[in-house]
Amino acid sequence: MSRVLVVGDLITDVVVVPDGEIEAGTDTLAAITPSGGGQGANTAAWLAHAGAPVTLIASVGDDAAGRDRVAELTGAGVNCAVRAHPSARTGTVVVLATPHERTLITDPGACLLLGPADVRAAVVAADDPVHLHLSGYVLLNEGCRQAGRAALAAARERGLTMSVDASSAAPLRRTPSFPDWIRGADLLLANADEATVLAGPGTPAEQAVRLTAHARNVVVKLGAKGAVWAGPDGEVVTLPPPSPVVVAEPTGAGDAFAAGLLRSWCTGASPAEALSAGAALGAAAVTKVGARP
Repeated sequence: MSRVLVVGDLITDVVVVPDGEIEAGTDTLAAITPSGGGQGANTAAWLAHAGAPVTLIASVGDDAAGRDRVAELTGAGVNCAVRAHPSARTGTVVVLATPHERTLITDPGACLLLGPADVRAAVVAADDPVHLHLSGYVLLNEGCRQAGRAALAAARERGLTMSVDASSAAPLRRTPSFPDWIRGADLLLANADEATVLAGPGTPAEQAVRLTAHARNVVVKLGAKGAVWAGPDGEVVTLPPPSPVVVAEPTGAGDAFAAGLLRSWCTGASPAEALSAGAALGAAAVTKVGARP
């Protein structure tokens, strides 16, 4: 397949899996695992794992953490169009994870320095791309918002198909213009909480159909309950709950799902086939600690 461009965040994850309930004001034992993270970077890593040529467009600090994060992705087969900013620190997220939920405590760091000129130049320079995937965090963070809008504009100019991940419910509530900025995208991915913020109450199918007013195709991710795809012609495709797996923790499952779905859809698969491919990678992601393959 042709190259997929991913525009998004590249950070360090510190995944904390507590040994039981966290006790406030005292000690709680936990397994703590530092690793590469960031929604955009995770999706790029899973795309490469699935055999897709992929370029990540991102921003890090000119520090040891930034160099390590780029080296990890390069070693995983991701082409990195990543600018290292002097005197800036690479972002860090502390992930408090259980088998069924994760809470993110975020310092975006140099992610906020991703600039529209760098993004536009990387999209223009990319060799034979077919699709651009944008992490919604780039639009939801004011510091790098113009870079996200520039990415979508440059993709339109090159005639690429485009997808956007809604990313996170809380910042979506604070950013009511988000649907306007993504209008005309070929695909929007949202989890159940994000879909409720963007579409209001209703069943996942109703929400997905409602959101096709903003993106041609919409996928609402339901985790262990499956997923729903709504298309521009009113067609709704439902992915039933996948076979259960032993869950270690869910960090990166949505990013892996997006990668599997895009890898399939960009090669001409049907919505049902793309949803199944996404579910397969999402299931693989939850069986391990950390967000990468």
